[in-house]
Amino acid sequence: MLRHAIERPDLAFLMEAHSGLSAKIAEEAGFGGLWASGLSISASLGLRDSNEASWTQVLDVLEYMADACALPILVDGDTGYGNFNNVRRLVRKLGERNIAGVCIEDKLFPKTNSFIGEDQPLAEIGEFCGRITAGKDSQTSDDFVIVARIEALISSRPMEEALRRAEAYHAAGADAILIHSKKAEPTEIFEFCRRWGNRAPVVIVPTTYYATPTDLFREAGISTVIWANHLMRASITAMRETARTIHDEQSLSNVEGRVIPVKEVFRLMGNAELEEAERRYLPETPRPRAIVLAASGGDLGELTRDKPKCMIDVRGQSLLARQIATFADSGIRDVTVVRGFAKDAVAVKGIRTVDNDRFAETGEAYSLAQADAALTGELVVSYGDVLFRNYILESLLSSKADVVLAVDAAQRKDTRVRDLVLADHPFSGGYLDDAPAHMIRMGSDLAADASGEWVGLARFSATGATWLREEIAALSAEGSLETADLPLLLTRIAAKHPVRVKYFMGHWMDVNTLADVADARNFT
Repeated sequence: MLRHAIERPDLAFLMEAHSGLSAKIAEEAGFGGLWASGLSISASLGLRDSNEASWTQVLDVLEYMADACALPILVDGDTGYGNFNNVRRLVRKLGERNIAGVCIEDKLFPKTNSFIGEDQPLAEIGEFCGRITAGKDSQTSDDFVIVARIEALISSRPMEEALRRAEAYHAAGADAILIHSKKAEPTEIFEFCRRWGNRAPVVIVPTTYYATPTDLFREAGISTVIWANHLMRASITAMRETARTIHDEQSLSNVEGRVIPVKEVFRLMGNAELEEAERRYLPETPRPRAIVLAASGGDLGELTRDKPKCMIDVRGQSLLARQIATFADSGIRDVTVVRGFAKDAVAVKGIRTVDNDRFAETGEAYSLAQADAALTGELVVSYGDVLFRNYILESLLSSKADVVLAVDAAQRKDTRVRDLVLADHPFSGGYLDDAPAHMIRMGSDLAADASGEWVGLARFSATGATWLREEIAALSAEGSLETADLPLLLTRIAAKHPVRVKYFMGHWMDVNTLADVADARNFT
């Protein structure tokens, strides 16, 4: 509590903060209270310390600070933003935001920063006493603190003037006196304290006499020390150095190691609490899962001599790891990989694996059937040797169709075997043409009639997954499951149920040749 900190015999310290982030940092550093500096808040908004920021804008910042930490906040209220009536409204609004106190200075509105110029005009003593009394009459909590800041010494007035003002302000109801000086030595501060005699707590701001040992403040009977603007100034130093380095070097290599990781930003912002709240308050909805078919071997020479294509290294990461990362970006973390050829080489953190040990004599539908435990709920089925942009996956996940396929309308001109799709509505590219397309058939023999090429990515709703299981069971009953491929399986489903086609233009690739491996290195 701020009142306790100011009135107790031990020396208290308030750390400057100017935002929710800086408030949290000061709290974690161990400070017991904050100084919401007007200079720092103005500077953080790109404004001068001359009341260019309105008091309502300052209130907004204070609300963020109060929300970000549990520390009491003493606000730099400048002159109170006007006369007694402005002070009354300010104090009420601060109380509504659980702000612990306000410091007002005996200058005229609009104020000028104390370190700019000489002989600044001061408020008339009686008028400023009215501001103090109005503030005390308006506070809604007995613990609210009003600190009267005396600018007499800053404005080259004699010590007697400072003491006369302090006595009047104390009599008007001020809970503490802030005596300010811009000299490099604290001599006049200590003289004020000696002559004041602890009639009310004394607060100081040793910005200019920063080299003074703190124990001397204790010996002088000072109540509270405000470290007035150093988080703001330190942030300018750090931002300026970082910006210059990045500009000059056109690289982050000499910067990244000197800044905190993004995960630390998330921690400071309380992401863990939000995740816990989501678990508590949001209804649990099943997340999509993914099945990756990666059982077959590859014909890429040494690259696939002892590992399947999905484990080919592409710029330090396997094809499968890239797929897993794309799934994770869309919230899919339950991934089952069907292994076969060189199955022990399939090793990516966080995946489940099932095996098709008959990979050499069976097809894709048989491999998919080995993952029967995962064929429930919403799911995505993908080949293990394809790469695709995240937006393609997101588009499938957002579809309301029970079965939806990603189909490339820009057919490739090559001789490789492709999964071509015939749909009931061709791709037009027209902005207003949003008629849904549905698959009629899929196969490699549709070159003349094809609407596009399946990219090897399909999404099934819970209902669609049921259809998928039913068709796998039907193939098994007919004795044709072992040799069936996915185009046949999907064509059979399309004969009974609607299978939606989502058209895309490129932004994916499969890896079947050494040239494809080279191209994959540039796929981002």
